[in-house]
Amino acid sequence: MQTLRRQQHMPFGTELQDDGSVSFRLWAPAARVVAVCLGDSHNASSRENTVLPMQAGEDGWFHITTSLARAGTLYRFRINEEIEVPDPASRYQPNDVHGPSEVIDPTATVWHDGAWHGRPWEESILYELHVGCFTSQGTFSAVEQKLNYLVDLGITAIELMPVADFPGARNWGYDGTYLFAPDSRYGRPEDLKALVDAAHARGLMVILDVVYNHFGPEGNYLHLYAPDFFTEHHHTAWGAAINFDTTHSYWVRQFFIHNALYWLEEYHFDGLRLDAVHAIMDDTQPDILCELAQRVQQQLGEHRHIHLILENDHNAAHYLKRNRENQPAWYVAQWNDDIHHALHVLLTQETDGYYQDYADAPLPHLGRCLAEGFAYQGEVSAYRHGDPRGEPSQDLPATAFVSFSQNHDQVGNRAFGERLDVLTTPAQRHAALAILLLAPAPPLLFMGQEWGCTQPFLFFCDFGPELAASVVSGRRNEFARFARFHDPASRELIPDPMSAETFTRSRLDWQAIDESEHRDWLALYRKLLTLRQQSIVPRLRQLAGNASDFQLFGDTGLSVRWTLGDGSELLLQANPGNLPVTQSDRPAYPLLYSTHANPVMSAEAPRLPPWSVAWYLQNS
Repeated sequence: MQTLRRQQHMPFGTELQDDGSVSFRLWAPAARVVAVCLGDSHNASSRENTVLPMQAGEDGWFHITTSLARAGTLYRFRINEEIEVPDPASRYQPNDVHGPSEVIDPTATVWHDGAWHGRPWEESILYELHVGCFTSQGTFSAVEQKLNYLVDLGITAIELMPVADFPGARNWGYDGTYLFAPDSRYGRPEDLKALVDAAHARGLMVILDVVYNHFGPEGNYLHLYAPDFFTEHHHTAWGAAINFDTTHSYWVRQFFIHNALYWLEEYHFDGLRLDAVHAIMDDTQPDILCELAQRVQQQLGEHRHIHLILENDHNAAHYLKRNRENQPAWYVAQWNDDIHHALHVLLTQETDGYYQDYADAPLPHLGRCLAEGFAYQGEVSAYRHGDPRGEPSQDLPATAFVSFSQNHDQVGNRAFGERLDVLTTPAQRHAALAILLLAPAPPLLFMGQEWGCTQPFLFFCDFGPELAASVVSGRRNEFARFARFHDPASRELIPDPMSAETFTRSRLDWQAIDESEHRDWLALYRKLLTLRQQSIVPRLRQLAGNASDFQLFGDTGLSVRWTLGDGSELLLQANPGNLPVTQSDRPAYPLLYSTHANPVMSAEAPRLPPWSVAWYLQNS
């Protein structure tokens, strides 16, 4: 078995030299003087408290190379002889966001996946999980113990919610402060690398969720010595935006580009999902999203399958465009919230919040998502105060859109974290499942969904006392415009995100999987994912855009037809409604799958039963 060692060389942070010394580099353009403090200077028992002045270089850089440090050394940077701060490019924070950073030797990890080059994107069946909630242990090593289960389920790619070091003992991960450091609650860097290595040994890709639109609200000291990381030229929900396009933005851009390269090279992740890129403000050309994607493909994409995925409320289809070889120019896919929202309205009849944009015509919205990608391709959004939303997407292949009926946002951003399984009937869930798992778009499951988990997934965090009260009130006030929460007393019932119990309630109960109802759901997921891998995935290679269309029939009938990459024809006939619906004619293609034993009730007047789905496949 081939073994190797990996290290991403960066202008930021620390790097062990061939002679055993360690170089330290910090970009601190607002600092007069900087020193590196070796050892935990806040710990009186530490035997290693050495302060070394750093040399000032050009463009705000400070640096020093010393033989007094080694792998495992704790350190901080002392700014202007006043305050000591962790390394913003720390590879590990053993004592959380306010503690010292630790020198890590990336080459100490021996990898065994030298023959792994990833998997083509069209093979993707994604499984999103939160490391802290996926198992009772809540660690990288515990996730590793579940890899065989995921393979047996039919998953081909694990998607980890953000693991960058966050404040406190629990967090969704979107409040990360040290973007190069896996959170110590989950394990050490070598534990995460072992998880990725073990996944590759089983043929599993591993995708990491990263946050490049803001830093968490606690433990970030950049404003003290590098205020140019932020700009008042743009504002986001978190305040001043990250500076990607004004004075001194070059090194800010490099910080995030190197972060992407770091996870993909040093940890050998197969791809990244960039969270909420609509909150990334950048007026330059190419913008940071394009530049980052170009750098990743140039440095790593020649010999590996690297998959970059977006979450983008703007539905900016141009980031997903394909080149002449039908390969992604920048990003391979986007999470398609539109298909979730349309399907959710059909299933639950909920029309509060962003669901109002789909309330008037959920079935046409669903059909458009399946056939063209986005439901909103420039149309006016009532939820967004009448602003147009989206760009035309019908010329993109269906594989450019990740589909789901549940994910961390769509479950956890509900006041009580209810999963779809407690909001719908079994027939409704089966219909939704059959649509999403056999359609050409890569499907994503949220942890526990596959066995019909009914536990909530709640919003939780663990900030210091100065933020706690505002976080609790802010979370509850988010729901004030929802009808059921107009009354302040009703909002007081929303679980406290700071409570440890809120986090504990969100952890998967793996014993529930042995109950008969859950075993039945698990068997159904396995059956459908096997069918997808055998009959759909092999036909997705070279899938083109403008190769599908949809039609409505009756009151609730939907028909969608795709021409797949090998020339075969895939046909969906669905009735996501409570009454039978009459078809215009009986499909002539061979039946691939049906939610009902007989997808039509009469040969003379073909009718689809309520909440029924039938798939047909005609070879080229």
